[in-house]
Amino acid sequence: MSNKKTEELVDALSQLTVLEMSELKTLLEDKWGVKAAAAAVMAAPVAGGGAAAPAEAEATDFQVMLTEVPADKKIGVIKIVREITGLGLKEAKDLAESAPKELKASAPKAEAEDIKKKVEEAGGKVTLKGL
Repeated sequence: MSNKKTEELVDALSQLTVLEMSELKTLLEDKWGVKAAAAAVMAAPVAGGGAAAPAEAEATDFQVMLTEVPADKKIGVIKIVREITGLGLKEAKDLAESAPKELKASAPKAEAEDIKKKVEEAGGKVTLKGL
């Protein structure tokens, strides 16, 4: 039932990073004069729903979740979070302190494993969930 324009929009939104989604949310709130508190929640099922069928064979995209940040390793993990997400210092610190949190909604297997390796080398713990 969807048209080509809608499908292209869904594909484009599925490729956004967490930071880009946050920027999009802010821009839409400003343009439309609304508060989109549930926008991230609504976007997640759309992205996950489209990838459900291929995931049965073998997942090619993964959700990267920061699950734990030991207090003595927080600074190193925050640096890696900033590198991965492009967030500012305060936002990266808030994300690290509120683990478990999503670092990346969807990443190819190699990129997801690279992110996991970097975070674990810094002392944090990451889980990958196939999409």
